[in-house]
Amino acid sequence: MTAELKKIYQSIQLKQFAPVYLIDGEEPYYLDMISSWFENEILTPAERDFNLIVLYGKDVEWNEVNNACRRFPMFAEKQVVILKDAASLKGGKDDMKGLNSMIPYIEHPSPTTIFLIEHPFKKVDGTTRFAKRIKDKGVRFTSDKIKDETLPAWIMDYGSDINFQIGQKEAETLASYLGSDLQKIANEIEKVRINIPGEKKLTSDLIQKYIGISKEYNIFDFPVALTGNDADKFYKMLTYFLANTKAAPMPLLVASLYTHFNRLYIASFVKGKSDKDAAAAIGMSPWFVKSIIAATQNWPLHRVERCLMLLAKYNTMAVGIKSTAGDKELLKEMVGQMLGQ
Repeated sequence: MTAELKKIYQSIQLKQFAPVYLIDGEEPYYLDMISSWFENEILTPAERDFNLIVLYGKDVEWNEVNNACRRFPMFAEKQVVILKDAASLKGGKDDMKGLNSMIPYIEHPSPTTIFLIEHPFKKVDGTTRFAKRIKDKGVRFTSDKIKDETLPAWIMDYGSDINFQIGQKEAETLASYLGSDLQKIANEIEKVRINIPGEKKLTSDLIQKYIGISKEYNIFDFPVALTGNDADKFYKMLTYFLANTKAAPMPLLVASLYTHFNRLYIASFVKGKSDKDAAAAIGMSPWFVKSIIAATQNWPLHRVERCLMLLAKYNTMAVGIKSTAGDKELLKEMVGQMLGQ
C-alpha cells in the first residue's frame, strides 16, 4: 500500500474526513479498495441503512446527486454519498461537462456529507477548474497503471502488506503468468492463503499446486530457455510441450516468445547502460535484465529481427489463418526455423 493510500485509510480510521474526494485513473484495483473503505469503514452497520447512498453516473443527473449530498443525515453525524462512474453522469455531452456541473457544490459542500467521486479508467485533467476545486476543498487520489518492470516489486510489497513473503523469483513468475491485472494477482495469492492458512511464504511448489503455473514447464520460462545457454533444459521443455500441447497453446506460446524477443530487440540498443536504465527501456524488472543483455551475445540484432518476423507469421497460423496444422507441428516447425542460422 502506498503512502498516499495509507494516509487516506488512516484519516478514515481517525474520522478526519474531507468533504469531497476524487479518485480517478486507469488502475481500478485501488479505486475499488478506496470505495470499499467508504462503504464499510465510515458508518456503522446501523447507520448505513439510512446514510449510505451509492449512485451511478449513467443512471442519474447532477441535480439528483446534489439533492442527495444536501440532505441531512438520519440518526448519525455524517452521511456518505458515492458517485460511481462519474464520467457517465447523465446530462453531460462530454466527460468534463458532467464533472463541471459539480463545481458549485464542491465550492460550498455540505458539512455533514462525505462525498466520494469515482472516475475509473481515465485520469482527470489536473488543469481543469473541476480538478483545481477538488484540490482546494478536498482530496484527490489518482491510480496509475502499474508498469511491467515494477510489477514484481508491487507483488512483493503486496505480500509484505498481508504478511505473506513473496520472493523475487516467485513475484516474477506471477507477473509473467498473470499480467498486470492487480485484482487477479491478489485473488490468486489469496487462493493460496485460503488453502493453507498457516503458511507465511509463497513457494514455487505452492504456485504450481494452487495457481497452476508449473515450476519446470511453463510458457514464460520457455523463451528464456530458448535463448539461454542451458540446451538440456530447453530440449526437455520442448519435448514436454510437443507431447502436451494443452500445457502450451500455440497462441499463448507465440505471445510469450514475442514479448521475450521484443525485449531482446530493445536490449540490443541499451548495452552499457545501468541495470535500472536498461530495465526501464526494456520494460522488465532490473533483477532479470542481465540475463536478457547476456542473451544478445548469442542472439545478435539480425537474428532477433528474423525471429520477430517468424513470430508474426506463426501468430496468424496459430489461429488457423493460412494453415491447418496442429500446435505440435507448428511448434516443431517454428522452433526449427528460429534455431536455424
